[in-house]
Amino acid sequence: MSEFKKTALVLGAGGFIGSHMVKRLRADGYWVRGVDLKYPEFTSTQAHEFITGDLRDVDFVRRVIQFKGDQGNYHNEVPYRYIEPFHEIYQFAADMGGAGFVFTGENDAAIMQNSVTINLNVLEQQRLLNETFDGVMRDYTDCNRPSLEWQTKIFYSGSACMYPEYNQLDPDNPNCREDSAYPAQPDSEYGWEKLFSERLYLTYNRNYGMPVRIARYHNIFGPEGTWMGGREKAPAAISRKVAYAGDTDTIEVWGDGEQTRSFLYIDECIEATRRLMDSDFIGPVNIGSEEMVTINQLVDTAAKVAGKKIDKKHIDGPLGVRGRNSDNTLIREKLGWDYSMTLEEGIRETYNWIVEQINAEE
Repeated sequence: MSEFKKTALVLGAGGFIGSHMVKRLRADGYWVRGVDLKYPEFTSTQAHEFITGDLRDVDFVRRVIQFKGDQGNYHNEVPYRYIEPFHEIYQFAADMGGAGFVFTGENDAAIMQNSVTINLNVLEQQRLLNETFDGVMRDYTDCNRPSLEWQTKIFYSGSACMYPEYNQLDPDNPNCREDSAYPAQPDSEYGWEKLFSERLYLTYNRNYGMPVRIARYHNIFGPEGTWMGGREKAPAAISRKVAYAGDTDTIEVWGDGEQTRSFLYIDECIEATRRLMDSDFIGPVNIGSEEMVTINQLVDTAAKVAGKKIDKKHIDGPLGVRGRNSDNTLIREKLGWDYSMTLEEGIRETYNWIVEQINAEE
């Protein structure tokens, strides 16, 4: 391991944010194992070792969190005394998607069961590995808490969807400060699951001393993300519609288009997440942009990037809350981080990438 700074396990490494995190960790000198049901769809994985499997399977999770050396030997049997925990785990794996998947109500049970099961498996199997590290029970101190000096640090990717609906009714003045989360009233089962899982990680930290870091992501977007099929987020969906449209066409927009959101470019999300993991701050903390726009303005931005004059046809569709915007007061204070890329800059990168995908299919 001398050539690598640390080891990292990225769960959900076949997905959008997870695959970008793998790239960043490699660039930062980590040995990286990626895990997911599938490989990344739009790029080759840069993980040293990529394991396909179902994180709802507790036995699979038990085996995948064990580091056996930097030769990529997940499938090899080694004496238990040679097994080590990873230095860091990044938990992005979840059953999720855009508004067309999350807010219809048709997928609520699957979203809650699948995501909660994954998080319970990861935390409990890591706890058991901590207790049996080196094949013997660790010494317990400080009210039966295991020593933290060697334990794996676990990042959990929460979501702004856990914020109360009653604070997001005014599209011009939503309240998404971290301390506004209670009394809880998310507007979807997806948001309730995110809130429960966030508390689950905090509980394992409090009861077992497991180091965790928790972020509340606000609408992350960029190249190499899902851009069609129903699970894509608004920036990708709008960019796709504009890309397929003629120079003066009309595209469909759900609702009146006056609902507000902020969107954070993927590279900035990865940087903020790495800063959180390198800090002593547990969170939860918002990771997002404060550049709030209406969905109509999002369409106008994509049209400007494309050099097209696009009209909007407003139709019924799942909307989510009326307004949402990241409040970055806490992350500026704790981590000294803030976003720097404008929405237009991020949409330009995303739109151009989607156009490349469309051209490749023709």
